[in-house]
Amino acid sequence: MLPNELRSQIIAVVGPERSLDSDNDRFTYSYDGSFVPLVPAHLPDLTVFPLNVDEVAKVVRLCNEHGVPLVPRGAGSGRTGGSIPVKGGVVLSLERMNRILEIDRKNMMALVEPGVRTIDLCKAVEAVGLFYPPDPSSWTVSTMGGNIAENAGGARAVKYGVTKDYVMGLEVVLADGTVITTGGKAVKNVTGYDLTHLFVGSEGTLGVVTKILVRLISKPEAKKTLLLMFATVDDASECVSDMLSSGIVPASAEIMDKTSIQAVARFRKVDIPAEAEAALLIDIDGPQKLLDDQAVAVAETGRRHHAVQIREAGTAAEADELWVLRRTMGPAVAAIAKNKIGEDISVPRAALPEMIRRLGEIGKKHGLTIAVFGHAGDGNLHPSILTDLSRPGARERVDEAVAEVFRAALDVGGTLSGEHGIGITKKPFIEEALGKGGVEALRAVKRALDPKGILNPGKIFE
Repeated sequence: MLPNELRSQIIAVVGPERSLDSDNDRFTYSYDGSFVPLVPAHLPDLTVFPLNVDEVAKVVRLCNEHGVPLVPRGAGSGRTGGSIPVKGGVVLSLERMNRILEIDRKNMMALVEPGVRTIDLCKAVEAVGLFYPPDPSSWTVSTMGGNIAENAGGARAVKYGVTKDYVMGLEVVLADGTVITTGGKAVKNVTGYDLTHLFVGSEGTLGVVTKILVRLISKPEAKKTLLLMFATVDDASECVSDMLSSGIVPASAEIMDKTSIQAVARFRKVDIPAEAEAALLIDIDGPQKLLDDQAVAVAETGRRHHAVQIREAGTAAEADELWVLRRTMGPAVAAIAKNKIGEDISVPRAALPEMIRRLGEIGKKHGLTIAVFGHAGDGNLHPSILTDLSRPGARERVDEAVAEVFRAALDVGGTLSGEHGIGITKKPFIEEALGKGGVEALRAVKRALDPKGILNPGKIFE
């Protein structure tokens, strides 16, 4: 419970109009995009909306002085429970700190506040001929602060990398309210420890990010999109490996299994070949004069791996329509069953066929349908378990299946998460992934930066 005096002090920092403490409002900030069950213990005591770093620092300092949990929050679109206030306390919503502060064309960088939506930054820089590549599937709602917290990736990661590859500097409020600036516009910077990338992917457990400096690149001149259908998942996986090893680096290489493509075909009323067991959605980009040859090479590679259908988008509108198929994959798959539990694992590319086979075996073992789609180019899969959790024993079967999914990923040389973070849902498995020594190293960093443990407690590890 938040002491009344402290509650009043925090509200005084931001004002009553930017503070929420009614039962309904507290419930709204007690969950996120994950499938963590709603429980009363997850209700925050107060939600506040700062507008600048000074307000953030004052709220953080007050919480630290009184040992009150503080949970930074963006759009709440996370998939592992990272923004759920499992210990109560104060939710610090950064959604109103949403300004693009600078687009520096000469240095090819942008400075933004954490509440800026990813898609808004992408559109703003493309309007001046620049390009910010990270494109998580939630980019229409997710914020840059959330992308930093989870080190978000997206479909373009195979060619362009993930969020951490573009972060040049941060403004961060530490647990005691101290404001620090890391990195900067200098391309080379090895002055001291790399604090910038320590905070990227830290899920709000080490500090509150209040400004983000990202590097930009030149906007690709042109793009082509191809959809390839295959009779087996192995053929689709090997096609991607063959492309990359032969020097074709697609901007995106998305894989979808039979359950996924049939779901989206029904959802979007699209015809697919009856023999199709897997699909690849390929984007290539770069100079216009090179794209025709690259498209031919992609198609030839598909034929070598027994593609049963190859479709090249002839216009930008057709390309957008093909990408709608991938971006609506989540709701399309969700429409198959009452509940969809979406997961996120990452494995070596060569292990994709084996991992997908194991996912099928896990589904059969537990009487569950598991739809598989994801980023084939970098081995990042999103298996989605389809079930009805209202049926007796369903939750237990799902929990057992999820545990086996994570352990199978580790067994083939992969890891627990490619872009969704650890949060609550993957916390029980982190020692299996990192070992006791690895987890203790994480704890040592946490103790050093947040000795009272107020920042997003209960996430990643206890």
